[in-house]
Amino acid sequence: MTAANATRRLDPATFALGSALLVVSAWSWLEVWRGAHAMQGMSGMTPAASAPAVFVLEWGVMMAAMMLPSASPAILLYGTVRRRLAAGGEKAVPAPVFAMTYLLLWTLLGIPVYAASVLASSLGADTPRALPYGVAAVLAIAGLYQLTPFKHRCLAACDSPLSFFMTRWRSGYVATAGLAARHALYCVGCCWALMVVLVAAGAMGIWWVTAIALVVFLEKCVPHGRLTARLVGITLLLLSAAVLGHPGLAAIFRARVG
Repeated sequence: MTAANATRRLDPATFALGSALLVVSAWSWLEVWRGAHAMQGMSGMTPAASAPAVFVLEWGVMMAAMMLPSASPAILLYGTVRRRLAAGGEKAVPAPVFAMTYLLLWTLLGIPVYAASVLASSLGADTPRALPYGVAAVLAIAGLYQLTPFKHRCLAACDSPLSFFMTRWRSGYVATAGLAARHALYCVGCCWALMVVLVAAGAMGIWWVTAIALVVFLEKCVPHGRLTARLVGITLLLLSAAVLGHPGLAAIFRARVG
């Protein structure tokens, strides 16, 4: 596999795959907006408003909306590389299967999110005075993580997928499915702290989803993404300090904007 093979001009298969990813992303955003509109006054997705399976499915749709645009360059690159190598006899899973591996892992992430949301809601109801400090702790943890080497290692895997594929490529269906799973996990490594902030917002309201999706895109797809990550980390730390100093701000942070 060479960089030249991966960077040839756009072919019909790449165009078709890109169009499919665009349609899925647009549909996911439409569903997120519809859900937010339908649940106005309930502030979007909440464990109390959904059965566990429904919540996890809704989470998967939301993750597709938030994450698929920034993951699309890697999926398109894989599709191009796969076609070049398949012409030489190598076996690899089709690009749609590669993309579905991302979506499956992101959806399964909704299971611990659901459990954490239920636990946080229960603790908030039992000890409401402690809630602002919990929000401040989440903001601080997320902010510190944005500044860690591990965050930037994960970000490097996402913003340089060609290097990731070249150093980890193994021929075969199982091997390339595993490659998709590993890259999807690096995407989770990039963004899990931001998702925790999303949960800490009290509900996955549309404006929180949009803001964090924009941050994810800027970090992974725009030059100087690591600088963006650091700036977001510093902002989260400042917000944490503000909530600690003025606990009433937690109510604003958790405002149910849907």
